[in-house]
Amino acid sequence: MFQNLSERLTSTVKKIRGQSRLTEENIAESVREVRMALLEADVALPVVKDFTTKVKERALGQEVIGSVSPGQEFIRVVDQELTSVMGTANEGLELGNQRPAIILMAGLQGAGKTTTTAKLARFLKQKDNKKVMVVSADVYRPAAIEQLKTVAAEVEATFFPSSVDDKPIEIVSAALNAAKKEQMDVLLVDTAGRLAIDDEMMAEIKAVHQALSPQETLFVVDSMTGQDAANTAQAFNQALPLTGVVLTKTDGDARGGAALSVRHITGKPIKFIGVGEKMDGLELFHPERISSRILGMGDVVSLVEEAHEKVDQQKADKLVKKLKKGKAFDMEDLRDQMQQMKNMGGMAGMLDKLPGGMGLPEHLKQQVDDKKFDRMVAMINSMTPQERKFPAIIKGSRKRRIANGSGTQIQEVNRLLKQHLQMKKMMGKMKGGGMKKMMRAMQGQLPKGGGRPF
Repeated sequence: MFQNLSERLTSTVKKIRGQSRLTEENIAESVREVRMALLEADVALPVVKDFTTKVKERALGQEVIGSVSPGQEFIRVVDQELTSVMGTANEGLELGNQRPAIILMAGLQGAGKTTTTAKLARFLKQKDNKKVMVVSADVYRPAAIEQLKTVAAEVEATFFPSSVDDKPIEIVSAALNAAKKEQMDVLLVDTAGRLAIDDEMMAEIKAVHQALSPQETLFVVDSMTGQDAANTAQAFNQALPLTGVVLTKTDGDARGGAALSVRHITGKPIKFIGVGEKMDGLELFHPERISSRILGMGDVVSLVEEAHEKVDQQKADKLVKKLKKGKAFDMEDLRDQMQQMKNMGGMAGMLDKLPGGMGLPEHLKQQVDDKKFDRMVAMINSMTPQERKFPAIIKGSRKRRIANGSGTQIQEVNRLLKQHLQMKKMMGKMKGGGMKKMMRAMQGQLPKGGGRPF
């Protein structure tokens, strides 16, 4: 998300940073470029107007013009206003003390409500240790009930069965009674979607809402619909007392217009963003971190959080101990490292969160292909246990067998062996305090205080 916007804004930021002094003229030019970047990102026009007006007013004031580093101060203003447009800070779920707390999922058909319901169930179970029940009140699409049953099993949430022959009000009432009896902490209700907003749909979801009085009513919307996502959210908000928004399919949205428009138009916070089809692809929406990513400053905090959550700490500790004992970094270790990286969203996902990552030239981004990891893993899997442990024994006939077994070329096997050798040398530096030296060297390249590099 935000690739195009990030490229445009990063370019503008570089130009203004290089100015020795700021004037009304070059500020106006920079604001004009920011406006064009936002419009191209499909941000709603009222949001663009309000945003650029505030940036210009602040930029022409003493906090920028009178600053020792006016270029840097201008960037800070843009960063703060971007964050403000998206909501200042993350607003989590407000579940109160009631058991079960009820979360109603609303939205149009195809937005990803059912998948998001399962993702949210997993999130609540893993992050907050909640007992979660899910139910589908979608009696118009038989596949929806089966789909929810399947994904609920995947995330190990309790599934309450429903039927297309039942009425939505009867379904949710029965599910609520069952959730109370089974002492569930949260009841997630997946409602029916439509291809467009209509009176019948709104009347039904209003009735379901009235019957449940949910603590949270989340509007699930496809971010790829751009500013239309914000307009649809507004229509739902007029019919239902929404408490928040979940943006889905953000990995396929290169523009980011929805994220920058929803809060301003609806007044409701974006609480989560959905990434991909996997059940762990739901993240809390942090406006300040997203703004940092847009301006090419990365999101190291989220990267560290992902590492804590998704990296197998036992395997990591085992590798460190192994290397400290002087044992060699072998092919199985390399395979483990690639799997850990894949768990964190792959190289492309990690690159977006690194400072300057989104601003890399397109030809360099194209070289970061996570499918290459799959091919490398396939080659390692085609090796014998002895070959994985002692890669130096892999010569002509062995290379040919590995290539044939993994559906790759001998040149690729040679490249893998070379890459392993390079990593082995790097990992060898961890012996005898080498790791501490490497960490000190890395820390010397980070901004002081660990903050944003303004």
